[in-house]
Formats: sequence, C-alpha cells, structure tokens
Amino acid sequence: MKHSSFFWFVLPSTVLMLLFIAMPIVSVVTQSFYTAHEQVILEVENCGPFGCTQETSVDQEATAALREAEPLGKFAGFDIYTDRNHLAFGEVAAAWVKSDGLPDFGSSLMNLPFYKALGFTLTYTAIVTPLTIVLGFIVAIAVNAVAKSLRGPTIFFSLLPMIVTPLVGSLILFWMVDARGILGTGLQWLADDPNLSVKASTGLMWIMLMVYGVWHAAPFAFVVFYAGLQTVNTDTLESAMVDGATRWERIRYVVVPHLMPLVTFVALIQLMDNFRVFEPIISFQASAHATSLSYAIFNDLGGETRLLSSAAATSVLTIIGIGILLSPVLVRTWRDFNR
Repeated sequence: MKHSSFFWFVLPSTVLMLLFIAMPIVSVVTQSFYTAHEQVILEVENCGPFGCTQETSVDQEATAALREAEPLGKFAGFDIYTDRNHLAFGEVAAAWVKSDGLPDFGSSLMNLPFYKALGFTLTYTAIVTPLTIVLGFIVAIAVNAVAKSLRGPTIFFSLLPMIVTPLVGSLILFWMVDARGILGTGLQWLADDPNLSVKASTGLMWIMLMVYGVWHAAPFAFVVFYAGLQTVNTDTLESAMVDGATRWERIRYVVVPHLMPLVTFVALIQLMDNFRVFEPIISFQASAHATSLSYAIFNDLGGETRLLSSAAATSVLTIIGIGILLSPVLVRTWRDFNR
C-alpha cells in the first residue's frame, strides 16, 4: 500500500482513538494530580449585651471565584496516590512493622480500601480468565462433535449467557442463590444447614461472583474457538488417525497448537474485561463482601460529594494494573510474530 493511501486509510481510526482514548486518559491523569478547593470560611464575631460569640459561615462568592480561577482544583502532586484510600504507603509501612507475620500483614492490607478492591480484582481475574478459556474450549470441542443437523440449536443455547444482558443475568443468578431460590435451597440441603446464606458469607459470595463471570464470558471463548476449529487442517487430523493417535492426542498435538493464537487473543480480551469487573457486584449487592477497582471508582463518583480526584487516581492505577497484566501476553505475541 502506498504511503498516501495508508495515511488516509488509518486517519479516521487514528482520530477516533485520539479523541475517545488518548485525550480522556490524559484528562484523567491530569485530574488525578489536583484536589478540590476547600470552601472559604469566614469567622464573624458578634457582640451583644451578654458577651461576644464567634460564628462561622461559608463565603460563597470567594469560594466560587477561587474555583473559577483554578477549575482543576489545588495541585496535590502524588499526595492523592499515597493517601489512605489508595496506595497508603504510611499505613502499609505501619502494618508491616506491627504485623506478626505475612497472614497478619495481609489481613491488615485488606482493611485498606484500595488493597481490598485490588485483592478481589486480582483473584477474580486470575480464576475467571483461565476457567473461561478452558470451558469455552471444551464446549467448542463438544459442539463441533455434534451432528450437523443439531449444531444450530446447540450453538444458540450455548450463546444464551452472552446474549442475556449482564445485569439481567446476574440478577437471575442472584435470585437463584437466595435462601428461597433453587440454588440457595440446594446448598442448604447439601450442607445440612438451614441457616446457610450465600449473601451473608464472604467466601460463598466471591465464589458466586466468579461462577457468574465464567458463565457469562465462556460463550465468547466458545465462539472464537469454534470458528478456529473450522480451520484445522483435516488432512493433518486424518494422518494422525492413520498413525493411531487417540482423540485426546489429536486434540493435544494438532488442535491445541493450531488454536494457540486464538488462546492468546481470548486471554487478552478476558484479562481486560475481568480486571474491570463491576456489574456482578452491583447486581449481587455484594459491596459488603467484595469491591473491585471499578466499583471503587463508581463509589467515588456517586453520592453528594463527588471525589473526582480520587476516582481519577484509582482509574490511573487501574490502567497501570491492566498494562502490567497484559504485558506477558503482549510480549509472547510479539515474540511469536517475530519468529
């Protein structure tokens, strides 16, 4: 492709990426270094027959003028990143000194908002991502082995979890795990505990959130792997069968190597999606048991006092976290490309 043709070909996408990706990131990074101005307080002394009293009031005009002069707020540097709601260097150092061991230190970290959200986010991502890939691959292999006359309906039902709106799907599972729901009642029967409640247990709530994450994301992996299975060289498979390879050996030595680029692609998408888990926490009303980085941003932006600087700092840390998680996969992809 000529240079001029290539320029006009990539220009629309480049402009859109600058407008809707690069500029918002720059804006968020800039906002994270500023904090809101404090209100200007006036102290007035009123004297009367019974003595003098001090009264305080907010100078609305002076506060408005200050905010108009400096709309971004007061420059705080990295103070927002190091406060208790984020990296909390001071609190982490104090917890390390006072802790009796790593378990005690980890427990102290989980009492800090950012590390509590980070702990659940990393656990969710580390468990849901590989399970989604494995389950999606198994379903793709199973559907590919079904008779052609039944593949259409089978594919449709396999895609239902992805078709259902995430909020609706998580609400359905939330009602099912209720003490009066079918799953909640079944768990009570299995545990022989009529008072067992998924909603009251942090461990069970984490498990249910991850179960929902795998259930909702597995159809995406299934579609990708099923499409990849249609491109497997049949001559290679037939040669393996002639050589006496079992079904498992054909999958292991022929199918899996052929689908490895797709595994990398699915892993990239799932890492990004799972690291910003949000909808299940809202639908399951699980904020008392599990909070993610995305939920922390939502919490900062909600309510009467919108903590824009705090939300911006958490967003920047989330972007850095996603970059760190994706770096091994991207390095592997780059090496494969060069090879």
